[in-house]
Amino acid sequence: MRLLYNSVLTFAFVLLLLASCTSKSSGNSESAPPVTAGPFDTKALLAYNPKNADKTIDAVMQNLHKTRGFNGNVLVAKHGKIIYEKAIGWADYLHRDSLKINSQFELASVTKTMTSTAILQLIERGKLSLNDDVKKFFPDFPYDGVTIRLLLTHRSGMMNYVYFTDDVYRKEHRDQRKGINNADEMALIAKYKPARFNKPDVRFLYNNSNFMVLGSIIEKVTGMSYAEYMKQNVFIPAGMTHTEVYSKAKYDKIPVDVVGHDRGQWRYSVAQNFLDGPVGDKGIYSTVGDLFIYDRALRAGRLLKKATMDSAYVPRNPMLHGHFSYGYGWRIFEAPGQQVIYHTGWWHGFRHIFLRDMKNDITIVLLSNLSNGSLLKLDDLFKAAGMPIVRKSAYKGNGDTSDD
Repeated sequence: MRLLYNSVLTFAFVLLLLASCTSKSSGNSESAPPVTAGPFDTKALLAYNPKNADKTIDAVMQNLHKTRGFNGNVLVAKHGKIIYEKAIGWADYLHRDSLKINSQFELASVTKTMTSTAILQLIERGKLSLNDDVKKFFPDFPYDGVTIRLLLTHRSGMMNYVYFTDDVYRKEHRDQRKGINNADEMALIAKYKPARFNKPDVRFLYNNSNFMVLGSIIEKVTGMSYAEYMKQNVFIPAGMTHTEVYSKAKYDKIPVDVVGHDRGQWRYSVAQNFLDGPVGDKGIYSTVGDLFIYDRALRAGRLLKKATMDSAYVPRNPMLHGHFSYGYGWRIFEAPGQQVIYHTGWWHGFRHIFLRDMKNDITIVLLSNLSNGSLLKLDDLFKAAGMPIVRKSAYKGNGDTSDD
């Protein structure tokens, strides 16, 4: 009888211990990285010998640099292996600083792909729902019927906060050197109630406001800054060691060496101002290598479950030119048997494109700090890499390739 009693006590103690461990592990779930899919050797992923550079791609990039003025960093990978990587041109023309392969660029709207990843993580963890209204988190938000789903797909109908805020700062003669943070931006919108463009869910209208609001929701729900949440839940789990969030609301000077140059001319270097404060729509700084690691982490299920990730790649808007749409934070190109998931970026002298060919497993990353239109001339690069031509003007409305 005593042996049975001791066994019962031991069993009860084990149950109590297990319950305690479970309770500890489930606490603060929004800051706990998702379960990863085994070892992830980022050093091996980034292994590259310039002597083995793809000669056709090198010829294309050298020509793009000489004839179209491309200035930036490029990486092309196939089946998880880098086949071409190069830093081309100046990081800061004024000081004649050359770009390095690990130079950090302001990602501009490529940031939106990572904000989407964070939002989908919080949905997986039960902290959010696609149908949650913004008013649930910000009761004084001036627009009705704006849900997380509509923000992710650019169907909220909101005005563009960039132009609205610029107008307020100019009219009220505010200090344009100090960045405004997301909470202050949301308060500004609540105070002035700027007119929206249209009612929610009427049509697709690409707009930075959508992802600035999503960044604000991340901060509200987690109790963490956007920068800290992204670091703990996206950058570190993915293995992105050269990626950070930098906001002018926190930094007097953004601590990177790459300067954006606008209007396609070197004399127009861009100094960050108050509009470089809000994050979520922009504000992440990274490298071509870290974006490749991000691509592999997503494919490996290190950040999101496969079903969740697949849902982000479903066209959520009518197809444009028969091929192009937008999902949850990603632009989409589709053709029979082909799908390229990508995003562009354009902000304060930076212009980028990040493409992920899902069928052929090809990744192309182009980060540029001279905004001159060179990234509109990439057909030869797509052909050299074996990727479909991802360019709207290359297709007719019925989806056929044009004759030009």
